[in-house]
Amino acid sequence: MTTTLRRLLVSTLLIPLLAFGGLASPALAADAQGARAAGAAGSAHGRSPADDPNADIKDRLAAIPGVTITEEKPTTTGHRYFIATYTQPIDHFRPWLGTFQQRFSLLHRGYDRPTVFYTNGYTLGTNPSRTEPTRLVDGNQVSIEYRFFTPSRPEPADWSKAGIRQAAADSHRLVTALKRIYQQEWLSTGASKGGMSSTFYRRFYPDDVAGTIAYVAPNNTDVNDYAAYSEFFRTVGTPECRDRLNAAQRELLVRRDRLVARYTADNKAAGSTFTTLGTPDRAYEAGVLDVVWAFWQYSLEADCAKVPVAATATDDELYAWFDAQSGITGNSDQSLAKYTAYYYQAATELGAPFFDVSYLKDLLHYDYKELYSARSYVPKEIPTTFNRYAMPDIDRWVKREAERIMYVYGGNDPWGAKPFHLGRGSEDSYVYTVPGGNHGSNIGKLPAAQSAEATAKVLEWAGLGDQDTARSLAKSPQSIPAFGPLDVEGQRLEQERRPL
Repeated sequence: MTTTLRRLLVSTLLIPLLAFGGLASPALAADAQGARAAGAAGSAHGRSPADDPNADIKDRLAAIPGVTITEEKPTTTGHRYFIATYTQPIDHFRPWLGTFQQRFSLLHRGYDRPTVFYTNGYTLGTNPSRTEPTRLVDGNQVSIEYRFFTPSRPEPADWSKAGIRQAAADSHRLVTALKRIYQQEWLSTGASKGGMSSTFYRRFYPDDVAGTIAYVAPNNTDVNDYAAYSEFFRTVGTPECRDRLNAAQRELLVRRDRLVARYTADNKAAGSTFTTLGTPDRAYEAGVLDVVWAFWQYSLEADCAKVPVAATATDDELYAWFDAQSGITGNSDQSLAKYTAYYYQAATELGAPFFDVSYLKDLLHYDYKELYSARSYVPKEIPTTFNRYAMPDIDRWVKREAERIMYVYGGNDPWGAKPFHLGRGSEDSYVYTVPGGNHGSNIGKLPAAQSAEATAKVLEWAGLGDQDTARSLAKSPQSIPAFGPLDVEGQRLEQERRPL
């Protein structure tokens, strides 16, 4: 029995009960409200530019209730690009608490093309760009800014509304509104935290899109489980590369007195403060703890040759390498403020990794697990309570009910140490791993046969043919739009250095 059929049977059984109000939940209530809104919109069909296929896309978009276009930017031939806002409830399950404006962008290709919904999990990139699935299907792309990243943040901010369920409902409302214009198949995608977000969206609204392509999405089901990450760092790459990295990391702490003085002076010159982490020394140690992780997240094994040799490196060489991996101002209040919404969610739902650093124990000034925890990066005035049920719920859904989800990981990416796994209930779903790949891994970097297989699935889910047709298209390079300027910008956004 397919999961779609199971859902239909459950819905049939629930309808009589819901009619008497017996099983109404916040999620179901929100869906009912959305259905009423959609019905109201439908009653207006034929009277609004939004429903006129001959109207200009800008006029159609602006006519959708709740949408405000703030800018149209020039882009390549065959596309138009808009930045807009959409009115969202602060709390989808208590909409009377007020609204806020959530930014999104639209890359328009054509009404006859599929549409890709991009959840990047962070702030919105505001230059025209395409994700890999958008290029593969030659489609439209809607990109959403994750709630509580500025400027998509209510004022004052009630941080308890910044989580998985609320963000999934944001996506549902926006996609539902835009389906009034784009009526071909929809896919969803995202990388890293965005890959997680695309999974969360499907968990609560499984039928909104035809398929999901989630890149390098971690799955921290147990906040206290550091075994998988420790094993990753014990085995990734070659012993020579691991030893060189660990030695350089140790040397940053051995030379701490000189380097922290330099670090403090450079941050003072930049106007940095350290209220969140406490002191420049704590911020420096946190940055040093991160350098090996950052190396494997963004670099390849071949880059080991560029790691300073601890015994012979100058202070300048070590400091420059530290800056390249962690950023001299990366742990300042000013830098962390850009990612408060991520750290809050990591401290309350997503979890954060721990791993063995016993080789540094004699050089550390602070308790490693306390300093490196997500809570340390959240301003103290924002309360956090960890919900240990949030990620296990997502994990169970993927294994028991997920349909048409594709995960792509990098073999040498530390975030892939805790991946999503498919289960007996997962249907038409796949997991691929790029050998030696980092956090920028994608379908195009897979071995040729797997890349063609994955591409064919994306095309099939996008409604561009049955399995045989999609396989044929995937094997014909001329049928896939060429990598171009839009894709360079999209790739840059997905590989931008972020906490996750």
